[in-house]
Amino acid sequence: MNSIDLTPLYRSSIGFDRMASLLDSALNTESVTPGYPPYNIEIHDQNQYAITLAVAGFEKGELDIKVEKDVLTVSGKKDREDARKYLHQGIAHRTFERKFNLADYVKVTEASLNNGLLTISLIREIPEAMKPKAIAITDGNSDQTDLNQESRVLEHDADRASPVRDEQRH
Repeated sequence: MNSIDLTPLYRSSIGFDRMASLLDSALNTESVTPGYPPYNIEIHDQNQYAITLAVAGFEKGELDIKVEKDVLTVSGKKDREDARKYLHQGIAHRTFERKFNLADYVKVTEASLNNGLLTISLIREIPEAMKPKAIAITDGNSDQTDLNQESRVLEHDADRASPVRDEQRH
């Protein structure tokens, strides 16, 4: 079993707990990943991705796509036994399950099945609060009256935006 010491990462980084658990689970899974069905992961844009799985022989009703706790699971199950007799069967029709770990704020937008290829589109939507913002630097000489005035303005804005307080006024 392999182990990675992530202590240096924790010294200078905050909030990467999930990455540590992803690395740990990746190292503890089977070293041989099942090869069926084959798939591609594409990046279309800085925040747009697509996963394409080759699922020849499967119909829409035999495929299932779920997202739970930032894990995308794609599975396929054949509903019926094929009555055909083969001399050689090179096209697999077996049950499968593929899992993909999704980063924070990555969401599945759509899935389509065309010519035996299942394409799942994903987008990373970073919340406005998480986007970079400029922080004003003051000279450190702001007095208490400026802070009080600023907090009163914030309280006033909050009063205006609160529907509960609007109901109490009427």
